[in-house]
Amino acid sequence: MQKVWLEKSYPPGVSHEIDPDKYSSLVEMFDKYVGIYANRAAFINMGAEITYAELEEQAKAFAAYCQQELGLKKGDRFAIMVPNCLQYPVALFGALLAGLTVVNVNPLYTARELEHQLNDSGAKGMLIIENFAHTLEQIIDKTQVQHVVMTSLGDRLGLIKGTIVNAVVKYVKKMVPAFNLKGTIRFNTVLSKGRNLPFTPVLLKGEDLAFLQYTGGTTGLSKGAMLTHRNMVANLEQAKAVIKPQLEEGKELVVTALPLYHIFALTANCLTFLTLGGTNLLITNPRDMPGFVKELQKYQFTAITGVNTLFNGLLNTPGFADLDFSYLKVSLGGGMAVQRPVAEKWEKVTKTRLLEGYGLTECAPLVTLSPYNQAHYNGSIGLPAPSTDIKIIKDDGTEAGIGEAGEMCVKGPQVMAGYYNRQEATDEILKDGWLATGDIATMDENGFFKIVDRKKDMIIVSGFNVFPNEIEEIAVSHEGILEAAAIGVPHEVCGEEVKLFVVLKDTSLTKEDIIKHCKSALTNYKVPKQVEIRQELPKTNVGKILRRELR
Repeated sequence: MQKVWLEKSYPPGVSHEIDPDKYSSLVEMFDKYVGIYANRAAFINMGAEITYAELEEQAKAFAAYCQQELGLKKGDRFAIMVPNCLQYPVALFGALLAGLTVVNVNPLYTARELEHQLNDSGAKGMLIIENFAHTLEQIIDKTQVQHVVMTSLGDRLGLIKGTIVNAVVKYVKKMVPAFNLKGTIRFNTVLSKGRNLPFTPVLLKGEDLAFLQYTGGTTGLSKGAMLTHRNMVANLEQAKAVIKPQLEEGKELVVTALPLYHIFALTANCLTFLTLGGTNLLITNPRDMPGFVKELQKYQFTAITGVNTLFNGLLNTPGFADLDFSYLKVSLGGGMAVQRPVAEKWEKVTKTRLLEGYGLTECAPLVTLSPYNQAHYNGSIGLPAPSTDIKIIKDDGTEAGIGEAGEMCVKGPQVMAGYYNRQEATDEILKDGWLATGDIATMDENGFFKIVDRKKDMIIVSGFNVFPNEIEEIAVSHEGILEAAAIGVPHEVCGEEVKLFVVLKDTSLTKEDIIKHCKSALTNYKVPKQVEIRQELPKTNVGKILRRELR
């Protein structure tokens, strides 16, 4: 049945099937395209650019240093904890060339969150930006990390500009808290030394792990989704198949404002546009909306990806509506639901449709995408990506019919190998190759899917997954709190924000005290913005707190 409605609904030029084995690994893919597009700009950041040829040269120098000086071997874990800057793609492809498994780390993590991820992944080496070195300092002795490469924000911007940027960041804006990490090596030193060391190519296969990509966990701790080279190759081929009819090879510039450590930007921007010979315009701080708009004025950008909050923020920033959108071909929203008013205003201002996609970390991430020729926003998450099967399972275990709601289950070459060292959690979500997404969806007669609810209690804040258990665990670690329950409540900018319900032991505790306590252990987007104090929380007959009743 799927192929019938796909043929009816898919736009011309989009293949229904892709070859997940087109490249044996991301490295084979990388080697091919850096050769084809050697003289094209691969990445631009703060006015500095790096060509594909320079990216290859620097990535190989990084890889050689990892191999020869750090002694890292195929399969070793290497963590990258930097925002969008030129150091990221160099380290990313350098680590992959050395046969390492990349562990992407959110630079805003607290010490507790960072300790868990480094220990769970078993990372032996890492790249960190000095702004957050004080966080690593607190926990490094409790991890297996043996090698730390340190970088400053301006390190790849050239001698004069880089020196100025680093001085402003450190001494004017005071964005680098004091730290004391022994035995670190500077990023630029790694590249200069690596250029004089032999790089040994590593034989990689599709089943080798490319990424341990961490996602929230229902147990309160994040889990590493094991994404193989084949998973990643498949997903970027799927993304490319859907959008390529709109794009020209070697002529595209994509605005990359979402962090590359997030799976959406990693696949949709960094990897997919690499195979198109495109240029990624890296925005380091998209929260500075006036600065973001000022940067966009300089470029003839042809594509942009983001979450609903990003598009909404741009639309409400003075000067954005005056930009030149005549080159813009693709606007893609994901990570959280695209809201109709935002989509309609985006189309009115930019004269391009805001296409919505759906994905999850466990699928590398793309599962569905609105077709490029969709006339207007229709509230759906689009059609299945090529070579992707989707079924909707009702509560009674039977498959749903047209228009009937049930849990969306996905099968395809992009589905992860499982959760690292979490067999029980893997078995819960993966059965016979089908991944249970936890999202409640419907499918219409044309094969378009729509998310109607979430089976899980997950909260999505500006595209980031937040699991209630983690927040509740932190809340009740306060000796004055007896019980806690976290839910997501609608927010016009973030999609959702966290609301915490608590039962107190210490009745003198204020809402402000509770929020301050949560801030000490949680990344900002996870911190409750609303707190409600209650005498008791609704529970099942076995004592399980009923978040659904609170919602």
